Amino acid sequence: MISIDSYGWIERFGGGPKQGQYNRVIDGTLPGQIVTSTVTLYEVYKKAKALRGEHTALEDVAALGHTFVVPVDQEIALAAADYSLEHGLHFSDAVIYATARRHNADLFTSDADLKHLPGVRYL
Repeated sequence: MISIDSYGWIERFGGGPKQGQYNRVIDGTLPGQIVTSTVTLYEVYKKAKALRGEHTALEDVAALGHTFVVPVDQEIALAAADYSLEHGLHFSDAVIYATARRHNADLFTSDADLKHLPGVRYL
């Protein structure tokens, strides 16, 4: 199992400079083996809608819907709060990280705030 944070999906869909790296990781994994936090859906939709319009944003979110989407429940929320306190993470980073950890998934990101955490694969 792997997880791709919002940064990675935005790079993939938006044609960012790290798009090729994220494409290799994502295309090399079955969609059902990719863990996606609902917070990632929020961030990807918001960014895509602001930059490329609602239609494109909905297409991006539809693609994420083929992955294993995990809602934020009590266990994830409490773990995220602990990770936030322990590592100084912002809310969204903490929830996305907690979701990946709950499912023993490596989290692929280019977010420097997550770079040195266990289970993170920094691109």
